[in-house]
Amino acid sequence: MPETGEVRTADFHFDLPLELIAQQPAPQRDGSRLMVFHRPAGNVEHRQFRDLPAFLRAGDVLVLNNSRVIPARLRGINARTGGQFEMLLLEENARNDWWAMLRPGKRARPGTQIVCRAPDGNITDIRATVVETNGEGYRRLHFSGSPDIRDELNRLGEVPLPPYIQRAEACSGDRDRYQTVYAQDAGSVAAPTAGLHFTPELLAQIQALGVTVCFVTLHIGPGTFQPVKTALLAAHTMHKERFELGEATARIVNDAKTTGRRVIAVGTTVVRVLESVAAQHGGKLAKTIEKTGIFIHPPFSFQIVDALLTNFHLPCSTLLMLVCAFAAPGDTRGRELVLAAYAEAIRQRYRFFSYGDAMLLV
Repeated sequence: MPETGEVRTADFHFDLPLELIAQQPAPQRDGSRLMVFHRPAGNVEHRQFRDLPAFLRAGDVLVLNNSRVIPARLRGINARTGGQFEMLLLEENARNDWWAMLRPGKRARPGTQIVCRAPDGNITDIRATVVETNGEGYRRLHFSGSPDIRDELNRLGEVPLPPYIQRAEACSGDRDRYQTVYAQDAGSVAAPTAGLHFTPELLAQIQALGVTVCFVTLHIGPGTFQPVKTALLAAHTMHKERFELGEATARIVNDAKTTGRRVIAVGTTVVRVLESVAAQHGGKLAKTIEKTGIFIHPPFSFQIVDALLTNFHLPCSTLLMLVCAFAAPGDTRGRELVLAAYAEAIRQRYRFFSYGDAMLLV
């Protein structure tokens, strides 16, 4: 693998049989399989997710992302022509003022008015007006007909399933299953998938071991699904996502690091929050509310996270690159270790991506 500035995107490619992409919810949240990846040797063992407590110990700090997925996909028609539109709300600027992805985008010129439709196809009194387009091709929408479009999403919106789940619309179980059991602050258009495996009972069992559970909030945007398209990683522009790290979590994690106890991140989003803030504060955490565009790839030296629970990710994705960096901190050989583990996962028929199985790196 080349030196730091010449890391190639193609080095993170692997071939995945399509049948390993889970397209429906697992029968139960903790019924997934768990691959345990032991650093630095890279050897793995195969367990069930319900076995996770066996790899935790008293004094550990488990950090989860409590962002709630919103029913962000809306459907409507062009008020003038009757043409169909699909709108995916991305980020709220102010009340009834959102950035969104529209399909077909070429027909969504500034000034276009879109009448929202209910899931049963009926026309509503709510309209979205396209007011501008940004450099990424997203449209800024102003909504009218409701005091706050947020209040209408449960009635009008659909669960924004990942693009690799090939069905026309969400099934009845997706609204509950594509949400962690501890979700609180609404704002994500994709679930923090590592957390989808937990049940309240499993979390209680973990806490009974003496593990401290705390939370951050990072609202996941569509950039999480986008592969890196530049030939070299150094040329990639990372997407930014809003997060909040509260004072209580900062204090708990700082104390753990000071006393030599492990900090375990549930999901790559949690890693991005913790390592972003630590980079700004000399390896310590502090209450922070902002956006992060941190791009973690080999080699990367982690200041906070000691273990990582995550799912199996897309080829050439920034999530896979983060996992490779974590497999061998400060080194580039994590790529070989993780891709070897992924090859084993494929042989063992692990399910990949959002509704897939889990991987614990310790």
